[in-house]
Amino acid sequence: MTIYELNIISTTGFPYYNKILKPIPKGVNVFLRFFDFSKDNREDLPNDEADLMFDLKAGLISALFEFARNIDKKIKILEFKPKPSVDYNSKTKENEIKIEGDVLITVTTESYLLHNQIRKKINLIYNDFITSIIPLDSAYEIPNVEENNLIDLLVDMKAKNHINHKKKELSNNAKKLLNEMDQYGLRGIVCTSFDLSPIICFSKENRYSLQDIDIILRNIGNIPDIEPYEWKYRQSIYNSKPIWVFIINSGVGVTIKGLFEPYYYLLLAEPNSYIGEFPKKLTSEFNQILG
Repeated sequence: MTIYELNIISTTGFPYYNKILKPIPKGVNVFLRFFDFSKDNREDLPNDEADLMFDLKAGLISALFEFARNIDKKIKILEFKPKPSVDYNSKTKENEIKIEGDVLITVTTESYLLHNQIRKKINLIYNDFITSIIPLDSAYEIPNVEENNLIDLLVDMKAKNHINHKKKELSNNAKKLLNEMDQYGLRGIVCTSFDLSPIICFSKENRYSLQDIDIILRNIGNIPDIEPYEWKYRQSIYNSKPIWVFIINSGVGVTIKGLFEPYYYLLLAEPNSYIGEFPKKLTSEFNQILG
């Protein structure tokens, strides 16, 4: 589980919905990701703009530090990015978003998750579960069935179920590939969801658990978007030693309400391992099982 909490509020602070999916791990850096579905209705600022901005900033800082203390965390950097130019009238599936009100959705997640993929999940949640209840009102609660569907979307339930259904075939294939590539330094194979949440791990003698994969991914740093059937190489640290990680976009996956969610495959290898074109071979064999 790599998404820990979901909040749906209004931009004026009305707390409509909160769901804690799992307690935030102690000693781990997490991201609080913001997704803005509000109209920009700003008016001209008054003459005392500087004083007003300072009052707002003071309230923000105070609230953030109180929040951080409550979850036993420290805030070191708060980054403000320029607003992107988004065409909400685009006909592509990813951008079919009609802004109806003043909704702000936040999720607390592992730092290594792919932000653009999380945004696709949140866009789907907004379109399918939120637009029909705007303006947000405490008198209207999300029905249990819809809440379950929302949670299943957040935790990649369909992707997990598909892998569980194919687990025996994947395990046999992974065992064969690990034996084949052992002398070249391959140590583990991981399947993740489309936002990089680990689902299942294969390694000799169960060398790595999913918790170990979390640690390895946390130590990678920035992970770029990867095109289907392509892969990127990154170096991480595990047990105070370097480890190579090859991240592959499989190009196959599950589809939820029109949103395609491809699996990612991770190869864990010793430094200076000779992997060659093995990512292509693994992708082909795993895709025949999961496709």
